[in-house]
Amino acid sequence: MKKNNSVGVYETTLKDGTPSFRASITYCGKHIALGSFTSMKEAAKVYREAKNVLNCTSFSIESYSPSMALPFEKCVSLVNYRDKGIYISTPIYLEKNFFNYYLSKDEFLKFDIDDLFYYSSHKIMKRGSHLFVADYGSQLSVLQRYGIKSYSVPGRDFRFANDDPYDLRYENIIILNRYHGVRQYAEKGFVKYKTVIHIRSNYVVGKYDSETEAAIAYNKAADILVKNGIKRNFIQNYVEEVTPSQYADIYLKVRISDRIYKITGLPR
Repeated sequence: MKKNNSVGVYETTLKDGTPSFRASITYCGKHIALGSFTSMKEAAKVYREAKNVLNCTSFSIESYSPSMALPFEKCVSLVNYRDKGIYISTPIYLEKNFFNYYLSKDEFLKFDIDDLFYYSSHKIMKRGSHLFVADYGSQLSVLQRYGIKSYSVPGRDFRFANDDPYDLRYENIIILNRYHGVRQYAEKGFVKYKTVIHIRSNYVVGKYDSETEAAIAYNKAADILVKNGIKRNFIQNYVEEVTPSQYADIYLKVRISDRIYKITGLPR
């Protein structure tokens, strides 16, 4: 690697022999890599823009322009480092007791400070409305970290206290239904639970006083249907709040609709 005649730019060569230009800057004693670029001109522009971001306190995340060569994520990291004194490689800006994770200039998620360690080392990606991170070779839904299952429906299984789906602070997430096939409803002022199982349409398994009973009833209904020849891989609810013996006792006693016992051999 050799230094180019442009300040903050280093010329290097990729494995295939293609020239590459790396931009970097030092601020408050910290050396910060700004990225690799195909031309010296672009790398030099990135360096100048990074220098301006770090030295101009009036420059904010909202000041970012798509015409800039400096990548947006790097811009967020630099603004946060300038303002807060902590360099974070992912596009995070620290606030008091929470932080914003920027997906774009106009779109950001809000998290509790307790999640800072995780998201400072995991990049959030977005596909449609689906938010996920790459973790141990798998794509994990951001919502799953907060007890929201992949099959959950907003408004039915969970909701946000302030109606902001981008506010993922724990106090803002309200889980309504933790288990597959279980629906919460009100009856004469009391909270009740209805269990529904889907084959080719929805079948009501039963109505129950507790969420635990409803979840176990779903498992029991699935077992009955499989035994009756229904070729489907039903999701089984993992009910962690009861012991194995308690689970077995509830499983034995919980009532299942007669309609479930009569369903046999339907195709997928």
